[in-house]
Amino acid sequence: MGKYYALEKNGQEADIYIFGDITSWEWYENDVSSYSLVKEIRALGPDVEQINVHINSYGGEVAEGLAIYNTLKNHKAKVRTIVDGFACSAASVVFMAGDERVMSNASLLMIHNAWMITWGDPNQLRKNADDLEKITQATKNAYLEHANITQEELSKMMDEETWILPNEALDMGFATSIVGEPATDKAAASARKALFNLVSKARKETDTDNADLQEAVRQIMERLKASQDNVEPESDPEPNPEPDPIPEPTPEPQQSENKTLKFFKAVLGRKEG
Repeated sequence: MGKYYALEKNGQEADIYIFGDITSWEWYENDVSSYSLVKEIRALGPDVEQINVHINSYGGEVAEGLAIYNTLKNHKAKVRTIVDGFACSAASVVFMAGDERVMSNASLLMIHNAWMITWGDPNQLRKNADDLEKITQATKNAYLEHANITQEELSKMMDEETWILPNEALDMGFATSIVGEPATDKAAASARKALFNLVSKARKETDTDNADLQEAVRQIMERLKASQDNVEPESDPEPNPEPDPIPEPTPEPQQSENKTLKFFKAVLGRKEG
């Protein structure tokens, strides 16, 4: 590979390497712009079924990162993003475009608020501050599409310019796997995300505030953990030469798919009308 940014195609897979700054001005051979990357992605052809995006970048311009993120999200191929070193700032937004988001134990994410260099009178500076909040919100939306933390928790992390270890990224939903670790080791994180999404849906339909939502999730997770800790291993059953006949399955009621949602509505303290 002759440069730090490159796109390679092998059959029905394509590999993209973003090993430099994400910028609208490609001054160096390792720089990448949304224009050059999107142009090459569009030229891949309809036979590409998977795009692997390898990332080692300190980030760069938010607009370029968002454009790459949305291009990958909207592509028909499966997208797999891999952090080969750092995925910082705008590069961490690109990382979130993956249907699979892979880290290794020797990689890091870094997230922070958008920033700019500016000048002007007080009115201009106030406007720039307001603009930055909106720009930052766009990146938050990318994180929150997959992360299982609240917007308040994410805002605090971005305010503090947070470095995220692989196991932390997996627990919070930024990553879907860590190279070399079986997915079963992190089953609790997946369960928490599914639980959080279910309770979020119930909250929207019951007008429950976010504090109640978090408290409901906390209580339910504590009860689940307590029940798991108290389960004793079952002893081997006695051999049964004549096993009981398999009972006929009981048909599910027509609205059975709503039982879980109704349960969480009850937890949140609001009966259906």
